[in-house]
Amino acid sequence: MKILFLESFFGGSHMDFALGLKEYSNHEIDIVTLPARNWKWRMRGAALEFFRKVENIEKYDLIFATGMMNLADFKALARTKALPIILYFHENQLTYPLSPGQKRDWQFGYTNITSALAATKVFFNSKFQLDEFILKIDELLRIIPDLKPKWIKDEILKKSSVLYPGCRFSRSQTKPDQIDIKRPLIIWNHRWEWDKNPDDFFWAIKLLKQKKIPFELALLGEQACKIPDVFKKAELKFSDEIMAFGYIESKQEYISLLQKGAIVVSTSIQENFGISVIEAVRMGCIPLLPDRLSYPEIMPKKHLNEILYSDKKELVKKLENLLLNYQNHIGLREKLSLFMEKYSWKILIKQYDTEFERIIGVL
Repeated sequence: MKILFLESFFGGSHMDFALGLKEYSNHEIDIVTLPARNWKWRMRGAALEFFRKVENIEKYDLIFATGMMNLADFKALARTKALPIILYFHENQLTYPLSPGQKRDWQFGYTNITSALAATKVFFNSKFQLDEFILKIDELLRIIPDLKPKWIKDEILKKSSVLYPGCRFSRSQTKPDQIDIKRPLIIWNHRWEWDKNPDDFFWAIKLLKQKKIPFELALLGEQACKIPDVFKKAELKFSDEIMAFGYIESKQEYISLLQKGAIVVSTSIQENFGISVIEAVRMGCIPLLPDRLSYPEIMPKKHLNEILYSDKKELVKKLENLLLNYQNHIGLREKLSLFMEKYSWKILIKQYDTEFERIIGVL
């Protein structure tokens, strides 16, 4: 079948997801995109841009759109009533955490709701996000003064399910004997923004350095035009430990750094799935992750006690233990790496193609 993919924020994990789906699917997928900037205006105006960009929409069997747009507007403008539409939420504006001093603009969350109602089928990238989204609808309903649309919760829930995003693993994991266990490399590979909570990460790293525990750092991940002050300070404070600093353009170079890594750490406030962590674990890093968000869902249940921490103090304790006794955790490293293969596109694509075929009535 022919599928139209609409991505209004074509960058980072959104871009990688779209390209991976196109590469692995058995169906023909045309990707129409907008640049990954000005997200509020994408929510407001992407439908208008896509309406003008897409020609001969009747040639498609299915539309696949992601959540940073007003799907109801596009559906009305393009007159796609007879065409099935999938809406995929990488994130949503009902549950996205607010930065200090920020007030929630409920209109963007309401756009997510009307988009979900306009879609034939809605997929969330984790059960965590789906559950949080549905719960947040109750909070929204409480602030609506009258004519409360109480029916929307059940309507969205009955058409929603979870479909994990696929990962494009470039190479196999590093062999254990390639890791420097005397000076293990700690990986940070998240966006350099407040919601990834770098302050807690550097707080923990500072304590380890004060204890004279040897380690190296690779501070990777996408960043805005202006580098946050916490990273500028870290560049000076950990100058002896940093071996890589900043976004790596080359995918091959990035994967090579992950393969050299011993540990990947997250201190995130917001994470609906965690592709960067899964990539690092698949390439051989042992993760240390907060016991919340999507992490308990996507990691193997029998190893959660080893890789999840409850607070900053426990993060320091577990990180210190890993750094000083890494040789004793090589077996865990291999087990976790193999587990991550379940999130590869070559495995998950069967679920996507099956859903596409089911939605248009082939199955």
